Amino acid sequence: MSPRRRTAVRTRRKAARTRSQAAEVDGDSERALLLLLPPPPPSSSEDSGDSGSDEQWEMPPSKRGRSGPSSSPRKALSAGAVNGSAPCWRRGAATRGRRETHEEAGGGGGGGARWRNIEEEDTDPEELKFRPSRIVGPQLSVTSSYSPRELFQLFFSSEVITSLIQNTNSYGKRANANFAAVTSKDMFSYIALVLYMGVVPLKTLLDYWRSTRLYTLPFPSSTMNRQRFNDISRCLHMNHPDVEAENELKKGTQDYDKLCKVRPLYKQILEACQTYYHPKQHISIDERMVASKARIGFKQYVKNKPTKWGFKLFVLADSSGYTVNFFIYDGKVGEPSGNGQSYDVVMRLLNSTKLGTGYKLYVDNYYTSPTLFRHLLKRKISACGTIRSTLRDYPKATRNKMPPKAARGTIRWLRQKDLLFVKWFDAREVTICSTMHKASAKEFVKRKVKNEQGRWAERQVLVPDCVKDYNRHMGGVDLSDALINSYNVVHKTKKWYKTLFYHFIDIAAVNAFILHRQLSAMHRQTPLTQKAFREALILELADIGSTPNRRLIATYQAATPVQLPRPSADPPIATDTGSEPDFGLVHLGHLPAAFAEQLKGVPSRMRGTTGRRTCVMCGSKTQVYCSVCLKTMCFNSSRNCYREFHRRNHIAS
Repeated sequence: MSPRRRTAVRTRRKAARTRSQAAEVDGDSERALLLLLPPPPPSSSEDSGDSGSDEQWEMPPSKRGRSGPSSSPRKALSAGAVNGSAPCWRRGAATRGRRETHEEAGGGGGGGARWRNIEEEDTDPEELKFRPSRIVGPQLSVTSSYSPRELFQLFFSSEVITSLIQNTNSYGKRANANFAAVTSKDMFSYIALVLYMGVVPLKTLLDYWRSTRLYTLPFPSSTMNRQRFNDISRCLHMNHPDVEAENELKKGTQDYDKLCKVRPLYKQILEACQTYYHPKQHISIDERMVASKARIGFKQYVKNKPTKWGFKLFVLADSSGYTVNFFIYDGKVGEPSGNGQSYDVVMRLLNSTKLGTGYKLYVDNYYTSPTLFRHLLKRKISACGTIRSTLRDYPKATRNKMPPKAARGTIRWLRQKDLLFVKWFDAREVTICSTMHKASAKEFVKRKVKNEQGRWAERQVLVPDCVKDYNRHMGGVDLSDALINSYNVVHKTKKWYKTLFYHFIDIAAVNAFILHRQLSAMHRQTPLTQKAFREALILELADIGSTPNRRLIATYQAATPVQLPRPSADPPIATDTGSEPDFGLVHLGHLPAAFAEQLKGVPSRMRGTTGRRTCVMCGSKTQVYCSVCLKTMCFNSSRNCYREFHRRNHIAS
C-alpha cells in the first residue's frame, strides 16, 4: 500500500471514531435535558387515551436526528416550546421582543413605525412664544447717530487700548532698553494701518512704505513710519509679562491656561459683543477657522474646510451675521456631560448667553442629536439641523423608506413625539431633524434634470418647509465669515497670539459694520458698504493717531524765505531819500533743501556725498529733500524727481 493511500485510510478511520463519540455524547446530553423538561400539556379528547404518563411521551419523529432522538439539545428545547409546554428558551427571544417594542415607538422597522409620504397629514408641533431677555437689535440710542470710529470703539474701548499700551510697553522695555514707549495715538495709528492692509492687500509689509514708481502709497508713510510699525508689532502683547511668566510655571497642571497671552482682550471683546447687541429669533452655531501655521498645541487640522490649518472657534451668530458669542477651542470644551463634545459646545455657547425663550437654533450634522434637541426643547428653544443616519437614536424604520434611485423631490417623514425626521432627495439624500416644523412642503425650487431624451432641462422640485428654513437661516456664521474674509487683516506672523489679535480686530470691524447697517435702517438712511465703512473708519482712526516721527529729517528747518515784491497793481516807487522799494517777506512752500546745509564740520570735499538719502521716486541717492513734504527726491540736470513727485500728488502743475 502506498504512503498516500495509507494516510487516507488512517484519516477515514479517525473521522469515524470521532463521529461515534459525538453521537454518544449527544445522546447522553439529550436524555439529561429530557429529564429536566416539564411534562407536555394535556391533549385533546380524541387522543386523551394515548397520552397517560410522562414515560409514554416521545419526541416527534421529525425532530430526531440521525444518531438519536435529537441531534442538538437546542433543537429539543425549541421543539418542546413549540408543543406549548415550556417557555421559549431560544437565544434572542427577549431581544426580539425589546426590538419590536422599540419599533412600535418609531425606532425600528417593525410594528406600526414606517416612513410616511408627504401627502399624509402630520400633527402641528407646539409653537413657542418668542420672549427675548432684551429688545432685539443694537443696544444703543436709536435717536443718536454714530460714526464708524465710535461704533468700532465700542469693542476697542479706551480700557482695551490702555491695557494694550501697558502690556506692550512692559514687554518692550524688557526686550529693548531703548524702546520708545507706545502712546494711545500710536496705538490708534497702528490699528488704522492694520485695517488699511486689509483693504489694500500687498505681498509684504515692506511694499507699503516703498516709494518706487510701482509702489507709491502716501497713506502708510504719512500715518506711521515703517520702523515704528515694526517695533510695535514685535512688542505687541495683550497680557502682562509677569502674568505670562507665572502661567508658564503651571505648565503640566490643571491650572495652566493655554490662552493666557490673549485672555484679557479675549474677555473684553466677548463682553462687548454681547453687551451692545441682542440677537434676533433665528440663530445658528458653527465652527470658524482662523488660518495659522504657528507651532502651538491647540492648532487644528480640518480637511473639509477651505482653511485647513489654524485655530478653531465655535461661534454663535444670528441671521444678520453678527458674532454674538464665541470661544476658542484649546483642546477641551469644559466639563464633559457624557453626551458628546458637540452637545457640550452648544450648551456652553447658550449657557453663557442670556437669550430668553422662543429662539430657533440651526446647526449642522456635527451638532444635531435627538438628545440635544429634547434638552433644548425643555429650555423652550426649538432646533433644526441636518442629522447623520449613524447616530444611536436615529430611527431604524425600514418600511416605506426612501428608494435607492428616487426621483428628485421625493420626500419621506417620520415623527417620534416632538422630533420630526424628514428625508428629501435632491442630488443626494438629505435628512433633517426638527422640533419646530410640521411635515409639509409648500414651495418649489428650480433644478436641472435630464428629460426622457437625455437632455438637461429646468424643473420645479418640491422642497420641504424645514429644508427651506434651514437654508435661509443657517448661514449666520457663514455670512460673518464672508464679511471677515472680504477684508481680512490677518497677515503672516510667527506668534500665534498676534494672529488672534488680528482676528479680534476683524470681529470688531464686522460687528461695528452690522450695527451701522441696522441703525441706518432704523433711521431710514442708506447704509455704507463694508468697504466704504472701513475706509471711513481708517481715516478717522488716523486723524486721532500720531504723526510719523522722522528721526533723520525732523530737526531740519525749511529753506530760508526769499524776498519778493508784494503783489500790487502799481510798481513800487522809490522815495526822495533814495531808499529801496518796499518789499514784503513772503514764504514759498515746497522749496528744495539739502541735508548738507544742516551739517557742520564736514570737509568741503565730502559735502557732495555726506548725508545722502534714497530718493522716493527712483531709489537713487541724493541730498535734496522737500522742505514741506520732508521727502527725499532727486533734483539735478539728469533727474528731476522733485517735479514729478509734486505733479503726481497734485501739488504743482
